Amino acid sequence: MEHVHGNPGKGGWGAILMFGDIKKEISGFERETTNNQMELTGPIMALSLLKKPCKVKLYSDSAYLINAFNEGWIYNWQKNGWKTSNKQDVKNRDLWEKIYSFTKIHQIEWIKVKGHSTNEYNNRCDEMAVNAIKEIKD
Repeated sequence: MEHVHGNPGKGGWGAILMFGDIKKEISGFERETTNNQMELTGPIMALSLLKKPCKVKLYSDSAYLINAFNEGWIYNWQKNGWKTSNKQDVKNRDLWEKIYSFTKIHQIEWIKVKGHSTNEYNNRCDEMAVNAIKEIKD
């Protein structure tokens, strides 16, 4: 989950990793970022903590992230030299390449959840992202 004050502006992200009864919460911030960058940073940080190949169910309220994989956008971008269907450079390419690299290690199921709704974990991630922004000292 991401949260940005201004776009671009101060941004935070939050993620929860769960395995059985184990739950680990992580969060962080950037001083100058966009909502899309934060939507990609949370999953990158979470996936980077996995020590061995895993089957992952990745839940996000980001249509930007989920559709890139479920609709096949990212595969087309790669095929087209990281260009969109409009021949524009893919924004946040460095972050997309990091996320894509995890698909070579893990079996990831990309699951869209409704933002700011009744999903307790998504709401907790949003709360962590907001709290992370509060840690930014100007």
